Formats: sequence, structure tokens, C-alpha cells
Amino acid sequence: MARRCAICGKGPAAGYSLSHSHVRSHRRFLPNLQRVRVMIGGVSRRVNVCTTCLKSRRAVRAVKASAARAV
Repeated sequence: MARRCAICGKGPAAGYSLSHSHVRSHRRFLPNLQRVRVMIGGVSRRVNVCTTCLKSRRAVRAVKASAARAV
């Protein structure tokens, strides 16, 4: 599984962990990805989406068929 958002393309970033003595060691900053069911081109698909896209409504969650019948 690629650690990349299907909507905005956000992926891992490189940086340093900085200790109290200022010793730097390499680390990766990973995006907060959630596997959710979203509508892409009118089709419901399960994809990895970052929480920024979910909160900003760039990714529209798909409605489950059982929930749609209940309404």
C-alpha cells in the first residue's frame, strides 16, 4: 500500500528528529491516511484519503446502500 492520499496526493515527507543535545537523526513524517469509501466519478470506491481532505470535504463520503434505503 502506497502511503499517498488518493485525492490530493500528499505523501511522506523527510526530516529530522532533534534530541535535547541537538543530535539529528533522519525520520519520515507520514500523512494521517484513513481507508474510507468515497465517491469518485459517481462510483463508490475504498481508497486512502488524508484527514485534511476528509475535514475540508474534498473527499465526499459514499452513502451505504442500507443507509440509503432506511431514509
